[in-house]
Amino acid sequence: MKILPEIKLDFSDVLIRPRRSALKSRSEVNLSRSFIFPHSNRTLDCIPIMAANMDTTGSIEMASTLSRFDCVTCLHKHYDTEKLVKYFNDYNPYAFYSTGISESDINKLTKVYDRLENKPNLCIDVANGYSEYFVETIKKIRDWYQNIIIMAGNVVTPEMTEELILHGGVDIVKVGIGSGSVCTTRLKTGIGYPQLSAIIECADTAHALNGHVCSDGGCTTPADVCKALGANSDFVMLGGMLAGTDCCEGEWEYEYLCQSYDQNNSPIREWWQSHDPGYPTDKRKTSLKFYGMSSQEAMCKHNGGVADYRTSEGKCVTIPYKGQTEDIIRDILGGLRSCCTYVGAKTLKDLPKNTTFIRVKDTHNRIFS
Repeated sequence: MKILPEIKLDFSDVLIRPRRSALKSRSEVNLSRSFIFPHSNRTLDCIPIMAANMDTTGSIEMASTLSRFDCVTCLHKHYDTEKLVKYFNDYNPYAFYSTGISESDINKLTKVYDRLENKPNLCIDVANGYSEYFVETIKKIRDWYQNIIIMAGNVVTPEMTEELILHGGVDIVKVGIGSGSVCTTRLKTGIGYPQLSAIIECADTAHALNGHVCSDGGCTTPADVCKALGANSDFVMLGGMLAGTDCCEGEWEYEYLCQSYDQNNSPIREWWQSHDPGYPTDKRKTSLKFYGMSSQEAMCKHNGGVADYRTSEGKCVTIPYKGQTEDIIRDILGGLRSCCTYVGAKTLKDLPKNTTFIRVKDTHNRIFS
């Protein structure tokens, strides 16, 4: 046992210090980046915001909407083979196929990819990216599909970032353990790492190897996205911030339009109610069930329950309907452009070198009414 005395930081522990800027307007900021990778011969030109590969946010509809903004979606892994083949036959560089590392996951992956001429880029996602079997499996997949971009995780330390890039053939390392809004890993296991420090340390190692990192978890506001990118993350993956928007799949709650009529059958009053009135009428979304992919809800839905040897490491919450996905994305991108303007970064790639973090009390990142 040992204790590392250095304090590690999260998004709420810092603010970004403004600096002299030659930019006249937010419209001058270019958020697009062109990425090259250490193992794939592909390039990826995009705005590096990603929708997480969760049941709710990793939907085909989400991919369709985010692609209009040149943002990326990692599809959830529970679409059936035929639907995935049909979708990826129309090659979409902004959509990643997602998989785990179980035997059934790998069998499904090969069934889909062997039927596709243009293999989609790949997100290999497990809760614990520290197992030797994880690295061995990724290396096997890299040997099979040498041209695709592979993103894999999750890890939070430089040594495992190095291992995944050098020996796993990974192009983008997914960084974050316990930081997600519906993740309970830290509470159940005591394992984790403050997200800002994890990004800084892992990115430093990845960039030395010509690799990249994706910050996964911990972003609750556009400011957190700015801080993640300012800390040298190449991509930022979002789950909770996009959950509850119109492009999400899952268990929606609705309310129904009801009307009363006068003796001439003209409507005299209308109202919305939570239960179906039993006749055709308009309805609107009110809330969505949102849960971590290691939660009891997810394991019961996809694996028949929680195995005796493990515990759930996620929770289920109800998210109020937030409106259109595109409005949330515009808000995030608007905040990011404004951040770049404050620090004089004309491009998103310039943001890290123009970023100076100042440590603050947690109260400085709260909104008081």
